[in-house]
Amino acid sequence: MEKFSLERDGSTLTLHISEELDHHMAVQVSRMVDTQIDKGNLKSLIFDFSGMTFMDSSGIGMVLGRYRKMNFLGGQTYVTGIGDGVDRIFSMSGLYRLIPKYEERTQKL
Repeated sequence: MEKFSLERDGSTLTLHISEELDHHMAVQVSRMVDTQIDKGNLKSLIFDFSGMTFMDSSGIGMVLGRYRKMNFLGGQTYVTGIGDGVDRIFSMSGLYRLIPKYEERTQKL
């Protein structure tokens, strides 16, 4: 099973991440997402963390970097599928002050 996948639907890019988001994975994910952002015409970036079991500080950096890039281009960033452990990391790091959390990916953006 892939640890991450990208799904583009019109102007929305959804990144699905499962298992762990460590330094090695964060570098790979950053490159893949940046490639899609650089293609243009994105209005929304959704991080779907369903099934993710672990995230370290490099994961926070990866999310924050993509948020900044989308914000610079006038787009929005959202997170969904947040488990308890990752929720605690997002709360403690203050990421929720920048990036809205949706309980369901299908919530209206």
